[in-house]
Amino acid sequence: MSVGPAKFVEDVRAEARKITWPTRRATLMTTGAVLAMAGFASIFFFLVDEVIGLGVRKLFGLGG
Repeated sequence: MSVGPAKFVEDVRAEARKITWPTRRATLMTTGAVLAMAGFASIFFFLVDEVIGLGVRKLFGLGG
C-alpha cells in the first residue's frame, strides 16, 4: 500500500490543524509548577542526604 508524497503532506497538514496548543498562561503555570516541584525535590533530597550523612558519621565516628 503506497501513498504519494502529496497525499502524505496533505494528511500531515490535516493532523496539524487538529492540534490544540496551550495558552501562554497555561504554559507559564505548568513551567512554574515544574520548577517549584524540582526545587522542593532538591531541598528534600538534600535534607535526606544530610541526615543519612550525619548518621553514618556518628555510626563510624568520622568527621570530628
